[in-house]
Amino acid sequence: MINAVLLDLAGVVYDGNRAISGAAEAVSRLRASGLPLRFVSNTTRSTKHAVLERLANHGLSVSSEELFTPAEAACNWLRDHRRSPHLLVHPDLNSDFHDLPVTDQKAVVVGDAGDAFHYRSLNEAFRQLIGGAELLALAPNRTFKDEDGQLSLDAGPFVAALEYASQTKSIVLGKPAPDFFRSALATIPCPAAEAVMVGDDAETDVAGALRAGLGQALLVRTGKYREGDEARFEPSPTATVRDISAAADWILAQGGA
Repeated sequence: MINAVLLDLAGVVYDGNRAISGAAEAVSRLRASGLPLRFVSNTTRSTKHAVLERLANHGLSVSSEELFTPAEAACNWLRDHRRSPHLLVHPDLNSDFHDLPVTDQKAVVVGDAGDAFHYRSLNEAFRQLIGGAELLALAPNRTFKDEDGQLSLDAGPFVAALEYASQTKSIVLGKPAPDFFRSALATIPCPAAEAVMVGDDAETDVAGALRAGLGQALLVRTGKYREGDEARFEPSPTATVRDISAAADWILAQGGA
């Protein structure tokens, strides 16, 4: 039995500035079935407010409580551990890190910084790490689908470089961290075994969800999906479907809600 649905955003609901065909209708059908929805995104170039605005522009009404982002998880971690952030993130994301404690203890927060990834910024982060700062990875994704339709480097390779240089292990806060999936489900609440994840990244969305204990995970052939992705990572998807519309069909056919 499926009692909750977690949906990725980029590559599943929208692709750049374009809504994926049928996405709004698929989300409406899932809501109409009575299934609780949570939107779990690894985006680290946009604030939570900006993501909610983008969804609204695509005809999707999503509340702040339904959307989970790595930046929000990082802010919670920083408050809980009384750490001040040293940010290596995209400039558009800086405003999500306001009103945080100012302490002598630091944590380096790394997201997809785009052009802000350069020697000077990486070296400043490296020096913070060898000075005792924690390393927080908003997301470890290897790639993302860029505006030109091609894959580009995401934050993961830069996190790996900082780990290697500083001999520090990062704390991952977004997908595929089990706590990220579980924190979304805890707001429903729903046991992980009764939830399904829908994503376009076979590694972080699908395998990550299954390793976190979710009962099922669907891979869509939109967004960053490339032929053969379903066989590249373990655990493999419960099913691979055309798009979010087909995912909604699959979920409702299983007797969700």
